[in-house]
Amino acid sequence: MSIRIELLKRYLLEDPSDSFLRYALALEFIALENHLDAYTELSKLLIDDPDYLAAYYMAGKSAEELGKKTEALHLYMKGLEVSKAQKNVHTMNELAAAIETLVDDI
Repeated sequence: MSIRIELLKRYLLEDPSDSFLRYALALEFIALENHLDAYTELSKLLIDDPDYLAAYYMAGKSAEELGKKTEALHLYMKGLEVSKAQKNVHTMNELAAAIETLVDDI
């Protein structure tokens, strides 16, 4: 396991509610192509912090990598709602494109 993952896990023991640390840990898992752990971590993050917008796209991508296309679509759609509420046009466009690509692929 990478040193970064070990450090992030140690920091999370000190503050398990730190959304940024949880997101960073998930990104480290993705970098290692460990999509199951990334998906698990992102899912927990979104339960605890449903306004953490960046997590929706990455959770959706991890779900796709695991063959969970319906779950990926749900994550993208929920993220699209959150991005609209936050008036984040960039993320809104990114999620809309992910939805379009996924729907074309199903």
